[in-house]
Amino acid sequence: MPPNDTPPGRSASIWDVARVAGVSQQTVSRVINDKTRVSASTRAKVMQVIAELGYRPNRLARTLAGGPVSSVTVLTSDTALFGAAATLRGMEEAARAAGFSVGISVLEPGASETDIALRLNRPQEPVMVIAYDGPGVRALRALPPDVLVTAAVERPESGSGDDPWEVWLDDRAAAAHATRHLLSLGHKTVQYVAIPSSTSALPQRTRGWQDALRATGRPLPEPLQAGWTPRSGYLAVRSLLADHSVSAILCGSDDLALGVMRAAREAGRDIPGDLSVVGFEDTPASAYLYPSLTTVRLDFEGLGRACFGLLLRRLQPEAALSLSTWNEPELIARESSGPSPV
Repeated sequence: MPPNDTPPGRSASIWDVARVAGVSQQTVSRVINDKTRVSASTRAKVMQVIAELGYRPNRLARTLAGGPVSSVTVLTSDTALFGAAATLRGMEEAARAAGFSVGISVLEPGASETDIALRLNRPQEPVMVIAYDGPGVRALRALPPDVLVTAAVERPESGSGDDPWEVWLDDRAAAAHATRHLLSLGHKTVQYVAIPSSTSALPQRTRGWQDALRATGRPLPEPLQAGWTPRSGYLAVRSLLADHSVSAILCGSDDLALGVMRAAREAGRDIPGDLSVVGFEDTPASAYLYPSLTTVRLDFEGLGRACFGLLLRRLQPEAALSLSTWNEPELIARESSGPSPV
């Protein structure tokens, strides 16, 4: 076990526990929050190190010991959509493990700069923004320059980004991969049902779908515009499904795919016999649909933890904290995608 070299006078942190125990910060967090997915031996080792270092994850204990209670505000326009909700869970888990309280402020679509500034619990309080949509992007841009902020955002157009305090998932590359999966099954082209954009530009998932079709010289249909709900996906494809040359549909979210699958059944289309459907995000229900949904798994919780890790790095640059990482997008092939009927 690595030695305990926590500087005298400084309380042990979750990163000290992780380093001495030889595990990740996420594993320590799971032990503290009594989560599953931790072996009995690892849990025992982490608890032993917590006791040896005198680590106090509870905010009240830190207050009684004379330490400050730290807090952070999360700005988001939605707490129900899967991506935003999972990102928020990751942010909260990491923040609580580090002894931070978390305030959540839900943005209205037309929130002004003044309103956004008033959402902070205290002036200049650190902020995390879930900026997957228009309101989140506008809030991120409207925050005063002296506010410490990190954000989970849609993949930048360049693929690299200029802001070191933003994190994202490469859903453009993932959408291209999902499109190539369908093409590899013999489909001549792939239709796309699009989620709304966070800016005036095309969403990155739409661009990834286009990239794959253009690279293979396949016909490039117009994307079908939808919202965030299963109903919007259902309405977007009802007329399209009368065309039996349409054999593959990629959806910008699993919720849209749910609506598409309902419309397909009403149109007498068999999935995957004469129509393949692929979703995006891998929501918990997607594996239990009938047929089970082929989809792209996105590690939103890991992204949320990384977003808080960046914020802590801004608050405590001298600590040189290691940044939590997230899993890359992964195609999960299930029953809803199959060979082209033609």
